Amino acid sequence: MLSLLHIENIAVIESADIQFDRGFNALTGETGAGKSIVVDAIGAVMGERTSRDLIRTGARSALVNAVFQGLPELPWFRENGMGPDEDGTLLLQREIQSDGKNVCRLNGRLITVSQLRALGRQLLNIHGQHDGQQLLDESCHLGYLDRFGGTQALCAAYQAAFDRFQAIRHEMAALEMDEAEKARRIDSLSFQISELERAGLKPGEDEALSERRVLLRNAGRLIEAVEIAHAALSGSDELEGAAALIAQAEGALRAAGRMSAPVAELAQRLSGLRSDADDLAEQVRELRCGFEFEPGELDEIEGRLDVIYRLKKKYGDTVEEMLAYLDRCRKELDEIQFSSDTLARLEKKRDKALEETRESAKRLSDARRQAGETLQKRIQSELAQLDMPKVRFQAEFREKGGEYGLDETGMDEVQFLLSANVGEDLKPIQKIASGGELARIMLALKNVLAENDDVGTLVFDEVDTGVSGRAAQKVAEKLADVAGHKQVLCVTHLPQLAAMADVHFSVEKGERKGRTFTQVEVLDRERRKAELARLTAGAQITPAALESAGELLDAAQRYKKESR
Repeated sequence: MLSLLHIENIAVIESADIQFDRGFNALTGETGAGKSIVVDAIGAVMGERTSRDLIRTGARSALVNAVFQGLPELPWFRENGMGPDEDGTLLLQREIQSDGKNVCRLNGRLITVSQLRALGRQLLNIHGQHDGQQLLDESCHLGYLDRFGGTQALCAAYQAAFDRFQAIRHEMAALEMDEAEKARRIDSLSFQISELERAGLKPGEDEALSERRVLLRNAGRLIEAVEIAHAALSGSDELEGAAALIAQAEGALRAAGRMSAPVAELAQRLSGLRSDADDLAEQVRELRCGFEFEPGELDEIEGRLDVIYRLKKKYGDTVEEMLAYLDRCRKELDEIQFSSDTLARLEKKRDKALEETRESAKRLSDARRQAGETLQKRIQSELAQLDMPKVRFQAEFREKGGEYGLDETGMDEVQFLLSANVGEDLKPIQKIASGGELARIMLALKNVLAENDDVGTLVFDEVDTGVSGRAAQKVAEKLADVAGHKQVLCVTHLPQLAAMADVHFSVEKGERKGRTFTQVEVLDRERRKAELARLTAGAQITPAALESAGELLDAAQRYKKESR
């Protein structure tokens, strides 16, 4: 459960610490006092979208901390390798900075906003003032039904099958071109293939030719250098070479080495030098003999490199890339020339994939229809408890249109229908439901959906909109029932809901040093009576209103004692 909410510099709230408890927590206050800002702060620390406009005027940043305790082992903890401390405490923090940056932490460790959002949706569910509009949007109904029915695995299997089917369709579409376009493409590919094949490219050819060109361009200097080196090592008619001179030195020292160990050592070293000099002289001679250049070879290489350069500008930066392009062109040309055969093969694959997709869609649809029947019964049961016993609710299924009757979501179109009065036909919710009815239907739906997940805290922001009288009492009793197994936080203007709360918070706005501020306080019984009297009678609180408020509190206490 959410045990502590710390807010700094969020709108009119400069600083507030709210210690929530188990069961039913209610927040009341005048319009504009900042009740919904508390809900906004909860949404922020749960990773929901925020704006820098949320930061209190004059502040550099806003901060929200949320402390959770007594949490179950959530999937997010296993997936991310993080979780509560040893004492079971989970601290979430989100700092919203004026430059738009966000800093999020879990028990002091940095996490991303997306990680925070994913975790937040497993910790807490917020029903905002405008969520009822989603109930009016037919496109949301299928998602509600899937969530209730737990069809995620079937949805994933269908999506995979549908993706395979679509991939084959796209492949076929690429081959299905008109004859004129096909002829133009064949001509273009044929020309490119012919040009590349005539070139007779070989891998690494350009690099080898470039190296040979450098050699040929500098042949004179290379030969001169080699000849000088060879003469220096091997000697000439006029001079002895280095190898011969080293041999002479070795011979002289070797004779004297019999009389002196140091001289013998030097002779040994000279022996090694002589051997190296002989080897070098032989290698230089072989290198000189290897410098054989054909007349016109340089011109041929230059011409070949020019051809390769021109081809590179059209087909790739390297010979390897051009050869790869050639392979692709050959493959595409074959596919076009034999497109009829390819299309026939793909048609068989498409038909098989379509059959598999439809089978998967049918399994998903069957599960949805079964879930729809169960949802119908559960919603009607909930609505009966919310003073709507005559209401009929139904999830209507329609087949999708189009060529195949399928899309990303399957073969079903789902719309929630409602009959608010006896004898009236079922009609779309948006055409029938009043504001108060819509609020109760949404509450019923939220309660039913919450039964199938591990979310331990439900937040309702003015769920009582358009509700009054006996219906308000039923809503209050329903929230009290829900609070028996989940933590409930509720922003309300109705005395019936506030009286039913286990903990009652007052949100009050005031002025201090020329600034508006909001404070949140827990109310004792006497202050609760005064607040309930205000909610009932307005500004003029009479003894009768206070007495009535006390009776309302007593009645709420009796209901909770009997029902829990």
